[in-house]
Amino acid sequence: MALFTPMLRSSALTAVFSDERTLQGMLEFEAALARAQAKCGAIPQSAVRAIAGQCQAVKLNAEALAQAAASAGNLAIPLVKQLTANVKQQDEQAARYVHWGATSQDAIDTGMVLQIREALEITQRLLARLIIVLAEQTQRHQHSLMPGRTWMQHALPVTFGLKLAGTLDALLRWQERLQELKPRALVLQFGGAAGTLASLKEQGAEVSATLAKELNLAEANTPWHSQRDRLLEVAGWFAGVSGTLGKFANDFALLMQTEVAEVSEPVVEGRGGSSAMPHKRNPVACAAVLTAVTRLPGLMATMYTSQIQQHERALGGWQAEWETLPELIMLAGGVMQTSLELITDMQVNTRKMQANLAITHGLIMAESVTLALAQRLGKQAAHHLVEQLCHRALDEKQPLETLLAQHPDVSPWLSAQQIQDLLDPQHATGSADYFIGQVLARVGQQNKEFS
Repeated sequence: MALFTPMLRSSALTAVFSDERTLQGMLEFEAALARAQAKCGAIPQSAVRAIAGQCQAVKLNAEALAQAAASAGNLAIPLVKQLTANVKQQDEQAARYVHWGATSQDAIDTGMVLQIREALEITQRLLARLIIVLAEQTQRHQHSLMPGRTWMQHALPVTFGLKLAGTLDALLRWQERLQELKPRALVLQFGGAAGTLASLKEQGAEVSATLAKELNLAEANTPWHSQRDRLLEVAGWFAGVSGTLGKFANDFALLMQTEVAEVSEPVVEGRGGSSAMPHKRNPVACAAVLTAVTRLPGLMATMYTSQIQQHERALGGWQAEWETLPELIMLAGGVMQTSLELITDMQVNTRKMQANLAITHGLIMAESVTLALAQRLGKQAAHHLVEQLCHRALDEKQPLETLLAQHPDVSPWLSAQQIQDLLDPQHATGSADYFIGQVLARVGQQNKEFS
């Protein structure tokens, strides 16, 4: 499926989960294990150099390893076999201590954690860039007036800056959650055959602590072979931030519709065209984001289902994570990268926003007139009166302003100038500036805190 990678998995996260990096993660575990055990006196110090020297993915036959994994049940068994053979060619005695006291799942899970750590570092930088760019656009369009829409219909005026601030506010929360989950997720897996490290006897705890330090990972209170909440939390974070950006892409695509035309994607040669219709300018970035986001719930369902694992070591559930979690993270990386490019160079048509505010001939501001009249006529009576006049404005294709000025139950209370002011969208953004200001202030705070 590499043909779709530039479209759906375009971020640097994709390289983190290449076949070579997957093997290298397990090999880093094996090298660190040898170093830790030598420091604790569990294996001879002389074995470390030979073992660590062979822990390079390029020294393995990946194709043969993949074929052998089909019979072995996982990648670690043939990996350890090849590694042992390679070490034996250098030092026959050292080969005896490859993978000493560990189990396949220790190597696979810890290798995955090392990949996740790299992925989270890249993600942290990508998210920070997204937040900065979105904050710049929020500030730029703080006063860009546009129709607010509820149930896909005009509601009340809002600003495009407030719309962007909503997404920005959510991304700031995802940034906080990312910091919170790292200590819980970046944890060593080391339990041996049944989670007791029995083969290391009284040295098990010491080796585990030393191994965690070697890999710069936290040490688990217990091995987590069949407790998969850490990986579920990682998956949930990536799915969640993608959902936030998916909502943004969906709104953006709706605002790009020909009849709306308030925004458009960046102008790039050959982008968004149609094979049949030369006039088309399709929201291809939004489509890529929504394609990935559509797939993520299914992948998350697999991660949830994989929580149900049998006893101390599982079959099926653990193995289902191997492709699912990397695929989920790679798709989420694509969502973030594509969203960054979209937000950075998006086109905003403020004139069309103003024009769209006027297409209902003042109806979008009917609530403000209702509230003004309610002080004189009462809430229900005012609402009923303005509602009737709105229906007339639509049926007779007249401006609401004209009908209000002519109505005998309105003119005693509201002058023509007051009606005009009440129907001016510029006066109807409420606390939008305050809300935007709060979000932008948080951007500055979190940049200092998480930089």
